[in-house]
Amino acid sequence: MFAASDRHRKMSVGSAAAANAVNLSASAQRVGGFLATHGASFFDEITAGSGLLPTQAEEALAELVALGLVNSDSFAGLRALLVPQDRRRPAMGGRRRRRIALFGMDAAGRWSRITRPAAAAATDNGETGPSARALADETVEHVVRTLLRRWGVIFWRLLAREAAWLPPWRDLLMCCRRLEARGEIRGGRFVAGFSGEQYAAPEAIALLREARRRPQEGHYVSLSGADPLNLAGILTPGARLPSLSGNRLLYRDGVPVALLSGGEVSFLMELPPQQLWEARNLLLRRHVPAVLADLA
Repeated sequence: MFAASDRHRKMSVGSAAAANAVNLSASAQRVGGFLATHGASFFDEITAGSGLLPTQAEEALAELVALGLVNSDSFAGLRALLVPQDRRRPAMGGRRRRRIALFGMDAAGRWSRITRPAAAAATDNGETGPSARALADETVEHVVRTLLRRWGVIFWRLLAREAAWLPPWRDLLMCCRRLEARGEIRGGRFVAGFSGEQYAAPEAIALLREARRRPQEGHYVSLSGADPLNLAGILTPGARLPSLSGNRLLYRDGVPVALLSGGEVSFLMELPPQQLWEARNLLLRRHVPAVLADLA
């Protein structure tokens, strides 16, 4: 029994060390510490035990969930975090006049820390040991592999629109060098015009070569300015398009050709009159009958 208690204490200490490694906010650290000490708890217990306001506890739980440190025993917890705060059922018995969702934080079940295997231990003077550093390296490697699955190629400029809580580029770079040394990814110059090191997934290299040899087909793709593929001004010359849902970006064969910002359409290259008319309609998401399209 004493051995089991000691093992549980070490796992709790290791989880706390992992939490500190990702630079949690003060509220998230308080909530994470409460859950590590008291185990699975309901939202009202977390709020009372951590001494936070309900809104602060919600933000702390959302931060811990996003980092994969905390989960809920029901899907209602995730739904409650995804719904805007003014649409949630008010916690602690409050009332709102506006129409609200059918679920809220008070109906989310219990929240608990995610147990990590081989958790790291801390030394008596408070410094993290080798296991804690190994766990931090594992977290960075997971981020690198996720970015490679998303983009195929990663370099510092491409991550301009990624979340602010991602590890710094220097940590990602060291991890990429280790993966390249193990032969799991490739390093090289895959995207021209950018300084610094670049790394690619092995399967992405063949796709890049195929895309370079593929003839232009005049294929258009219109997307929201809030889409992660809004790379105008990041991978291409010119000003950036603000990452707002009301803005639009139009690609033609993978190259940005037009922007919609503040209700105004601007073109990034000269197009023939027919393509200009077609691009404007696609950017504004106008449905044009086929008969009129033939007359353009």
